[in-house]
Amino acid sequence: MPELPEVETTRRGLALKLEGRRIERIEARRPDLRFPLPPDFAARIRGRRVEALDRRAKYILIRLEGGLVWLVHLGMSGRMVLRQGWPNEIGPHDHVLFGTDEGWAAVYNDPRRFGMMDLIEPADLPTHKLLAGLGPEPLDDAFSPAVLAAALKDRKTPMKAALLDQTLVAGLGNIYVCEALFRAGIDPRRPAGRVKPEKLAKLVPAIKAVLREAVKAGGSSLRDYVQSDGELGYFQTRFRVYDREGQACVTCRRPVRRIVQSGRSTFYCGTCQR
Repeated sequence: MPELPEVETTRRGLALKLEGRRIERIEARRPDLRFPLPPDFAARIRGRRVEALDRRAKYILIRLEGGLVWLVHLGMSGRMVLRQGWPNEIGPHDHVLFGTDEGWAAVYNDPRRFGMMDLIEPADLPTHKLLAGLGPEPLDDAFSPAVLAAALKDRKTPMKAALLDQTLVAGLGNIYVCEALFRAGIDPRRPAGRVKPEKLAKLVPAIKAVLREAVKAGGSSLRDYVQSDGELGYFQTRFRVYDREGQACVTCRRPVRRIVQSGRSTFYCGTCQR
C-alpha cells in the first residue's frame, strides 16, 4: 500500500500541473471504487479550478473552486499519473480521468479498486469518517517526543503496532515504521508504554528523517506504485532492514530477522534493537 512518502510524492507531482488550472473534462468510467462515487461526481467537479493540493495522513485533498474538497485515497494499488494531452488509449483499470485547460490529463489507475474518492464541504472535513480521530502529522513540529510519550503511556501493545495506529500518529505505514525503529534502536516487540524517554527522543527524529529521505527519493516503488510522472521511486535501495531478512545488518553484520505482527511482516536486527 502506498504510504505517506508515496502519497506526498504524488501530491507534489500533481500540484505542479494542477494547481491554478481549471478541470475542463472528467470521466468516471465506473460508478464505484472501494465505495460508490458521490452522486453527480463528475458534474460537480467539471469546470472548477484547482486551488490547492494538500495531504492529510495518506489522503490527498484537492481543494476546488467554490470550497469543495475532492478526497482521494490510493488504496493498495492505486496511482495517479499525469499525461500531456488526453490519453489515446484507456486501460481497463483507468477508472477516473480528468483534464485541465492547460492540456494536462491525470489518470487514476487502480487494478484492485481498494482506493476511494469523495467530495466534501470544507466544514465537514474534521468530522469526516475517514479523517476524524487521526493523530498528528509525523512531519509537523507538533509531533515531538513529549507528544509521543503521552500517547504511548501505559500501552501494552508492541511498539510496532502502536506506531501503526493512525489515531496515535497519522500516515505511518509498515515500511517506514520498521526503518525508523531500526534507526532508533528500538525492538519492535517491546511494549510501547515501556520504551524509555531517551529512546523516544531518538525515535521521533528518526521517523522524520526516514520520511523526508523517502519523499526526496520519490518513495519506495514496491509492486504497483509509481510517481505522478510515471517514474519509479528508489528509496527501497536504501532500506536498512525492511525486506532484508537473512541479510547482514548494516551496523553489526548479524542477520536481519523477520517476524509477523498483526498480520504484517516486521524486519529488525535482534542485536541493534533492544
